[in-house]
Amino acid sequence: MNFYSIIIGTELLNGRRCDAHFAFLNNELLKRGWEQKASFMIKDEPPFIEDIFRLVQNDPDGVMFCFGGIGSTPDDYTRQCAANVFTNGKMEQNKIVEKCIIDQFGDEAYPYRINMAYLPVNVKQLKNVVNNVPGFSLEGRYFFTPGFPSMAHSMVVEALDRYYPKNKEKFRYFLKAQCSENELIDIMKLMPENIDFSSLPQIKEGKKSVVISVGSYDKEEAKYFFSLFETQLKQKNIPFILEDI
Repeated sequence: MNFYSIIIGTELLNGRRCDAHFAFLNNELLKRGWEQKASFMIKDEPPFIEDIFRLVQNDPDGVMFCFGGIGSTPDDYTRQCAANVFTNGKMEQNKIVEKCIIDQFGDEAYPYRINMAYLPVNVKQLKNVVNNVPGFSLEGRYFFTPGFPSMAHSMVVEALDRYYPKNKEKFRYFLKAQCSENELIDIMKLMPENIDFSSLPQIKEGKKSVVISVGSYDKEEAKYFFSLFETQLKQKNIPFILEDI
């Protein structure tokens, strides 16, 4: 699966607040053997929000966590944007969420808070441990949570535990070589698309080095392509050490 985070909030981009979602989601994914493919921090602009949603929708393996914009104020656009993209604009007054809002706020649910129950059709709820107003999900792939970390992060855990508790194991090998990336480009070109490969150059006290990472869900495949780097380095008498990162 390809995981995406969409963090909505003009106040994050203008510096009035600091993001707390990216690192949390990243950590929860890594604990389960998953990784993010992309993360977007965007303004509260409906056409742009919908463009990003469609980008994720066009990925057949895409899973999205969206933070922010599901409240009851005029600048909370996410519910309508989600409907426009994922349910052909169809929305309904969700009776389960409506009851949660009324139970939580009583008469103060009206006239505005009750609007948080107007949601895309066919959503499932995500429990809000702070004030009982749920987040929601669509198709078990698109998850919509509040901007408040205290509310959103428990929803992330709930969603991952329910739908994506554990990825299969990926085997990864690392080495650090005392050379520039340029010395290994011919081997890098041999890496097939299904190999998770990266090279991270470093310069310390004027000396160049590079950390090579090779990963695959097939252990023998990972070992083979990693060994190509080891062989090249040995042939060129370039010092390197194996790393456990």
